[in-house]
Amino acid sequence: MLECVVNISEGCDLETLRALDESVAGALLDRHTDPDHHRSVFTLVGQDAPRSLALAAVERLDLRTHRGAHPRIGVVDVVPFVALGGSTEADALAARDAYAEWSATALGVPCFVYGPERTLPDVRRHAFGELAPDHGGSAPHPTAGATAVGQRPVMVAYNLWLADPDLHAARSIARSLRCPEVRALGLAVGDHVQVSMNLIAPERVGPAEVFERVSARAQVARAELVGLIPASVLESIPRGRWVELDLDEERTIEARLDRLDLSRR
Repeated sequence: MLECVVNISEGCDLETLRALDESVAGALLDRHTDPDHHRSVFTLVGQDAPRSLALAAVERLDLRTHRGAHPRIGVVDVVPFVALGGSTEADALAARDAYAEWSATALGVPCFVYGPERTLPDVRRHAFGELAPDHGGSAPHPTAGATAVGQRPVMVAYNLWLADPDLHAARSIARSLRCPEVRALGLAVGDHVQVSMNLIAPERVGPAEVFERVSARAQVARAELVGLIPASVLESIPRGRWVELDLDEERTIEARLDRLDLSRR
């Protein structure tokens, strides 16, 4: 089974979000929406649902009018494929390449691939400069921009909101956190600031560890899990900390897969 965690540059228009949900009915494990980031993260299963979602998003959204805290290169910004039980990294890599070729051909949206070749931050830094699209034309789609299409292991997206809205401090903390296991940005989000992280190896450095590292430097107002977390990572954290860390059993990949299977019966 393949998971695909599609990041869409829309987090405000409820009618549009309902239409996007409907485009992936039956394959949607979770949608996390943030209006300040102006972004939604759709956790899907399979290879068909990401294409249905992309079709709906490119039809409805226009990157030229998009304003949000999170960096983006397209309305369908990031499409990573992740191997779950019963599939392999090679399966995810093949799905990545098939999606990128389809997007460039069917939608006219250029795609940059990441995974074994390069990282997602590499794509963000160098797209349409030092780095040409791997699929599609040399210029962004006029309204949809481009897409970063990846193959990666399971990761955890995690935000920590600081009590003091000091952007300089958030950026300094983010720099101090960066390592092979953690990617981090300090972002201004409305009247607040957050340290926004991707925990690349959450079994080694997970939510509890980064919470401790950040809280040693600044008071944390609240934690926010973006999307889902593997059950094995959740179970490695003392249950008494789950509320503080914005975690619970219902928000694991495994729990949502079980729920999806039940809904299909």
